[in-house]
Order: sequence, then C-alpha cells, then structure tokens
Amino acid sequence: MISQPEVVVIGAGPYGLSIAAHLRGKGVRFRHFGTPMHLWRDAMPEGMFLKSQGFASNLSDPAGTHTLAAFCRETGREYGDYGVPVPLDTFVAYGDWFRAAQAAGLEDRTVERITGTGGGYELKVDDGEVVRTRHVVCAPGVQHFAHLPAEFARLPEQVCSHSSAHRDLGRFRGKDVIVVGAGQSALETATLLHERGASVRLVARASKVAWNGPPLPPDRPLLRKLREPEAGLGSGWSTWFYSTRPRVYRSLPPRVRIRRARTALGPAGASWLRTRAEGEFPTLLGRSIVGGEPVAGGARLRLRAADGTTEQLETEHVIAATGYRPAVAHLSFLDDALQVKLRRIGGAPWVDGGFRSSLPGLWFAGPVVASSFGPVMRFVYGADYAARTVAKQFG
Repeated sequence: MISQPEVVVIGAGPYGLSIAAHLRGKGVRFRHFGTPMHLWRDAMPEGMFLKSQGFASNLSDPAGTHTLAAFCRETGREYGDYGVPVPLDTFVAYGDWFRAAQAAGLEDRTVERITGTGGGYELKVDDGEVVRTRHVVCAPGVQHFAHLPAEFARLPEQVCSHSSAHRDLGRFRGKDVIVVGAGQSALETATLLHERGASVRLVARASKVAWNGPPLPPDRPLLRKLREPEAGLGSGWSTWFYSTRPRVYRSLPPRVRIRRARTALGPAGASWLRTRAEGEFPTLLGRSIVGGEPVAGGARLRLRAADGTTEQLETEHVIAATGYRPAVAHLSFLDDALQVKLRRIGGAPWVDGGFRSSLPGLWFAGPVVASSFGPVMRFVYGADYAARTVAKQFG
C-alpha cells in the first residue's frame, strides 16, 4: 500500500520539528520523517554549549508555549534569557520534550530518495515503504554540508576530519591534535580537547582571535538601546537586520545575499568561552593551510604566513572546523533529475518568499536557504519565521 499524505516533512532538527508543530496546529494531514535532533545529538561534542542566548534558542509552536524557558522550569534546569549558556545536553533534551508535545507523529526513519511524478513526488523510505505526496518540505541539517577545503584532499579521514565528526573528544586524550579555524566551533573544539587531556594547537588565517562581547544589560539606558539594539543573533543594527528582517534580506541583490550569508557574523568566540581558552593552548595565527600529506603516525600540514614565509607542522590528527557550505549537490536524497531542474543561488536551492523552490510543491527551510533569507537561517532563532511562513501556505 502506498501512503498519500498532503505533505511530507523531511528533517527532525529545530526547523523540521517547528514546521511539523505548525502544520499540526493547522490540521494538515502530513507525515514526518527524520532522526530527532540528529545533528545536535550525534555531530556535536559532549560538553558543548550553544552560542545563542536562551531567548534565541526556542523551537517554534503555534501558541509559543513550548519554549526553552518553559522546559527548564518544568525540569528544574538552570536558564536565563541572557548570560546563561545553554548546555548541549539541555538543548537535546528540550528538543525531545518539544517533539513529544508538538511533533509526536515523527517517524524515526530516513527518506533515501525523492523522485518526481506527474503530479507530485514519490519518496522511498529506508525500510522500502513508498510514499507519494504533492508537497515535500525539506529541512536538512548542516551535517549534509560539512566543508573540508581542497588543501586537505590528500589526508585520509583517519588523520583528518571535520569538527562535526566528533561526539566524544575524550578519544584524543594524550594525542597531539591541530584544530584549524578561528570561529566558535574551532575555539570550543580546541578548548574541549585541551580540557580532556589532548595536546592542542589552533591554526587560523585570522591575524587575531575575535571574541563576542557579553550580552548587553536589558535595563541599559534607552539611548544605548537605540544605538546598539539587542536581537536574536547578537547586538548592533546590522545584526538586528539579519535577525528580524529575513523577508527584506531576500530583496538584496543575489551576490550580496550570497556573500553576507557566508561572512556576516564572522568567526568569533562566545564571551563565556574566552576565559577557558585564552592562554591555555598555542594559537598559530595569520597562517593559511596550503596543503597536507599523510606521514607515519599522522599528518603533515604546510602553512604560509602573510609575509610569504612557509612552515610545516606534524600532528597525529587534524580537526577542520571549517564550516558548512549548503549546496544542492550534497542533498543525496534528491533524484538527479530533480537536482538538475532546481534553480540555485550560490549552489544552494533558490526559494521564493514562502520558501518554495523553483519546482512546484517542493520547499526548503533552514541553513540550506541562508543565501535567500540571510544568516538567521543558520541559527535556531530562524526556525520560528520559517515554520510560520511555510505553514501559512497550508490548511
């Protein structure tokens, strides 16, 4: 028997769960596939904290009742809108709590292939079930888009891996590790490795490590609020724009959108991490990786400084905290014929103001559409806008 729901939602991270909650609230007949909170549960290191503030870490339900604050009150966990970092295990538990209340129909199964049919789409699930529907909403997590620069191409995965590949950094205790990058992921990975007994060096192109300032006090004078507003992604007028005006962002020229989606809110560490990281391990700054090759017992990296001088470093393992590059080509569950037809922006799927792609009945939401709606889609904070906008088109 072939199931034929009105909508199928793919993905069970913050965006997929939020979209499911809003479709459910509208009484839409849909099915929902994905491993709950997979990225957060399996591709982020134990001991990590979210960079976003508590108030900006909510999943979205129609009534706005199932917030992180409500979960923490119910379970007796520490919480603060500002200034209290959110532990990874708290956020994963919050996702499970939200799912049980707002997205209980989630099926922990994987959609392996989506193909087009005359009037919609056919989905093959990992257990062999076939589902047909007119509408598919894809909310893929960034785990699909882990980016390893070409300079690491010669290094086997045994000695070079992306930061998303590690849940337990304790496995590197007593080993020498080089972390590449200068953003929150690199800085926190290096810090956690150091705290778990690894010998760590941080290598980055940046000439200095940037740190975000602490959150601004909510009771600050009105004039200071006007000069530097606080928003979901941080403080300042540009950040306020990225946080609160995704529809306006979409009206910017494509080149501007693509560039700002990648570079806005650039590499920086959270204020609460600074005291744990500064001075605790060597930071080799102003150095670009120009190549690498395997050697006995690990890897050798070739580096070039800004003045043109070169050096080589050897290590047992390289962890590349080199970010994510959303691209249609990495969405392996999409049939080749669909991929060819999709309009793109910067390699990612183009979507209109309602998150609809160029193919009728196919939506995308989350980090994969940051080039359309801006940096907010790279963060949990964007899930509310995406879920409400998508759900308006149904029911």
